[in-house]
Amino acid sequence: MIKFHPSEQHLVLYAAGELSPAMLMMVGTHVDMCPKCQAHVQDIEQHMATKLFGETETASIVHGFDEQAMLQAIFNSQSPAGSAAPAANDSLYLEGQRFALPPTLARNSHRIGEWSRLPGKLWRAPVRVGGEEMLNFIYMGEHASLPEHTHKGNEATLVVNGVFNDEHNEYRDGDFMLLDEHHKHSPATQDHDCLTIAALDGPLHFTTGLSRLLNPFSSLFFK
Repeated sequence: MIKFHPSEQHLVLYAAGELSPAMLMMVGTHVDMCPKCQAHVQDIEQHMATKLFGETETASIVHGFDEQAMLQAIFNSQSPAGSAAPAANDSLYLEGQRFALPPTLARNSHRIGEWSRLPGKLWRAPVRVGGEEMLNFIYMGEHASLPEHTHKGNEATLVVNGVFNDEHNEYRDGDFMLLDEHHKHSPATQDHDCLTIAALDGPLHFTTGLSRLLNPFSSLFFK
């Protein structure tokens, strides 16, 4: 069961197509995975349509609305003119495992870059969506960890598959978290691995022990 969701404001901006490309990808993937937020987004869209067009036209407008097509048009606007949209790939492979991708990620699988290995049983692959934010897949193997850190900006994280913990909670498939410079945490896995996707608009800032020596190089972790 999904416990953590985007805010009401994020869902409204998502329905209106007014989030940044990275956050559109993040919130859209959560909506793919969360029946509760799917229903809520439909209610928001109906309210928007009623406000714009009145009761008589709203039903046909909402019925014909293709949310995924809208998102794809936004993402395609970041691509060179005239380039054809590649076919969707609903699977991602890493370390001998197959991960199923929700529709928003599957339709944008061609934007996923090469995987690189990081210290601490971590892997990273950038996702090119345009804009100033950094969007990355982060894979944590079993018994992986990241030193305690805060953020010089905002960090949005969505669990695509698996489980991880920090000092505050346990996070599972579909859970969405938004942290800022007021939050400190040290994500870790136990007996499960975890695939997440994370958007940052500023670098990490490590806060404890020798890990603070990594701060000048924090962009190497998530860039």
